[in-house]
Amino acid sequence: MENKKVVKTDSGIVIKELYCEPVKMDELPGQFPFTRGVHAAMYRDRLWTMRQYAGFSTAQESNRRYHFLLSQGVSGLSVAFDLPTQIGYDSDHAMAEGEVGKVGVAIDSLRDMEELFDGIKLSDITTSMTINASGFILLALYIALAKKQGADIRKISGTIQNDILKEYAARGTYIYPPAPSMRIITDIFEYCSKEVPKWNTISISGYHIREAGSNAVQELAFTLSNGKAYLKAAIEKGLDINVFAQRLSFFFNAHNNIFEEVAKFRAARRMWAHMTKELGATDPRAQMLRFHTQTGGSTLTAQQPKNNVIRVALQGLSAVLGGTQSLHTNGYDEALSLPTEEAASIALRTQQILAFESGATDTVDPLAGSYYVESLTNEIEAAAWKLIEKIDALGGSVKAIEQNFMQDEIARSAYAYNKAIEDGSKVIVGVNKFTSAELSEPPLLKIDDSIRTVQTEKLRKLRAERDNAAAQASLDAIREKAQTTENLMPHVITAVENLCTLGEIADTLRGVWGEYKG
Repeated sequence: MENKKVVKTDSGIVIKELYCEPVKMDELPGQFPFTRGVHAAMYRDRLWTMRQYAGFSTAQESNRRYHFLLSQGVSGLSVAFDLPTQIGYDSDHAMAEGEVGKVGVAIDSLRDMEELFDGIKLSDITTSMTINASGFILLALYIALAKKQGADIRKISGTIQNDILKEYAARGTYIYPPAPSMRIITDIFEYCSKEVPKWNTISISGYHIREAGSNAVQELAFTLSNGKAYLKAAIEKGLDINVFAQRLSFFFNAHNNIFEEVAKFRAARRMWAHMTKELGATDPRAQMLRFHTQTGGSTLTAQQPKNNVIRVALQGLSAVLGGTQSLHTNGYDEALSLPTEEAASIALRTQQILAFESGATDTVDPLAGSYYVESLTNEIEAAAWKLIEKIDALGGSVKAIEQNFMQDEIARSAYAYNKAIEDGSKVIVGVNKFTSAELSEPPLLKIDDSIRTVQTEKLRKLRAERDNAAAQASLDAIREKAQTTENLMPHVITAVENLCTLGEIADTLRGVWGEYKG
């Protein structure tokens, strides 16, 4: 008997040689369970928001890049913060040495935020901020700046990542233990639902779960399970799911297998619709899964880096075919450094070519009815539900993370993937096949360590010029309210308006809640 070749997706789903099963076509885009898209006409009416994730060095340098990107046609800004900012340290802190401005922009105070958006009206743009443990402080800074610019904060729009559970599971930039971290998140839900109603209060992220080594099914299951935990925490706080769930968004990764990624995105919408409905959501807008996509950073190769242009185009296409609401395409040089202006420009042009030249936007859900894609959507959904059932049996996402269930699953998947590359069963062009002895390295963007000196001097000047009594009173209020159930956000906004620094606010809460050691 002839041995037939077995082909699998990276998630281990067997791909059939031929798909000819009947397909249900009674689900319409814009209607529950939104498998085919959250809007009836999708991109025929409105394209996705084209973002380019950017931030490095000082606020002044990042501001220059933002003006460049806006001039090139981006329709929304996406801010990358440096590691000290992400974990609540000012640039002059000993823990910040060697990291200031390296993987994102350094933001220590309201003055830095003003420089970051100099010449940019917050009322005219949408801004996505990739920040989690210290996200409440960055949101407070953004709101304070909007008020200072004279904007109506009820009308400003954007997204804050604010997804701490995936930090414990996959990434590591947490500060506080899970319980107080979840309290901060629900405080943001509550505050924004009343005061900043157009703000997306969380971007529940599968991106970093995938970057840590998960497969597509794990990315989907762990992300939606985390989303379920946030829903339950907000409901327990007494918030109305029909209100706060409308401002939740998701952040997914896009890898190279176009069909698996499209199926993942379609399954995600359907699963979330059922999940929110089971928890009491009756408003269709509270049942919709809206998501941002970023192309896969971990798929980019330092070898033959220009190959990454093709990878990013394929990944961007999968996001568009899958119905994303927002997209960031990586620079081809990101396996080597932060993207240069040339690389960022090519990445943006990739999105624009997809939008205006590919034909992918001409019809809603272009791959609908494909026997392969419809079947793959069903299989990915079934596999993801099985994982979610395991997490529920452990007591939900927080308990599963505390028991290292997600971490262990991701580690096993990452090991299997890398082993397949090493033994050649998984081909990566230019890495383990079609290699070249000739090394090609494009011009790289380099960040100088002197940035820390610049930021330290700015902090010294700020502390000398501000009303230190008012600043201290603000920090005392945060310390006091952290020991109650009162919403912290108004007090944090007052603190940043009184020029308290990010590190001072984070340290005040470290004094109350301690640090999570993992």
